[in-house]
Amino acid sequence: RTTEKKDSKKHNFFERVCYQGMSSYPLAAGSRPKGSSAPNGTQAPRRYLIGGNWKSNGTCASNTDIIKVFNEAGPIPENVDVALCVPYIYIPMVLSTLRDDIAVGAQNCGNNMKDGAFTGEIGAHQLVDVGCTWVIIGHSERREGFGMVGEPVELCAEKCKVAIDKGLKVMFAIGEKKEERENGTTMDVCAKQLEPLKNILEAKDWDSVAIAYEPVWAIGTGLTATPEMAQETHAQIRKWLADNISEDVALKTCIQYGGSMKGANAKDLLAQPDIDGGLIGGASLKADFFNVINGVAKS
Repeated sequence: RTTEKKDSKKHNFFERVCYQGMSSYPLAAGSRPKGSSAPNGTQAPRRYLIGGNWKSNGTCASNTDIIKVFNEAGPIPENVDVALCVPYIYIPMVLSTLRDDIAVGAQNCGNNMKDGAFTGEIGAHQLVDVGCTWVIIGHSERREGFGMVGEPVELCAEKCKVAIDKGLKVMFAIGEKKEERENGTTMDVCAKQLEPLKNILEAKDWDSVAIAYEPVWAIGTGLTATPEMAQETHAQIRKWLADNISEDVALKTCIQYGGSMKGANAKDLLAQPDIDGGLIGGASLKADFFNVINGVAKS
């Protein structure tokens, strides 16, 4: 260890927020700040789910700032579930400090069922062990790859099954590229991504799945499908579920919209009958995340 004089303010901040958040995790869940609920938003066949995806963003300092904003942001409608999926390294910190009515999850997990020689991988069982309840599987950035080989449809389905078997709930992301939208093959692409789930999931597993429809051309671009475009695709996805899984699963499954959803457009998107929530990227790092949550129309 260095004997150089340390900046005590910075050191104390790290100790309090990062180190203690990890080392005292088993006690942290009981000490999270209490959230608060508001009356139900508009009644719908399914609960709404607003998921946040921080991607590879954040520092101890910036996380502390936005968690404070979220903790003070006011009530969440009782029929809206909220989950924040953060980088692995910050999961203990967020679990220790974020209000208790926002679930915490990860953005990926391995397809390994248990500990083993899987260098660099994080198992679903390990996410459960630290307190996660949700995981995102199949995000387009991972399907495509970023300086690495992308994840094939079969692997995404395997990860989904492992995550569910280990006790996690899954936001399973699907969606088409711009050229696929333009040539009219949007649902063909989505069906190809969903088909492996049909082959690997048991009927009971679908209770732990939300489908996140994210048109790739709208992710992080500022472009957004119109509410009518999004509704059309969501309805087609629900029909696929009815035709290929069961009417019951189709009725119960939450289908989120992702693709530059933010406070300014959330209300119109969430008003559509088959849009049951959102998977939010950039806006989940800002106070605007609660504008999305409050985009669920009030009764």
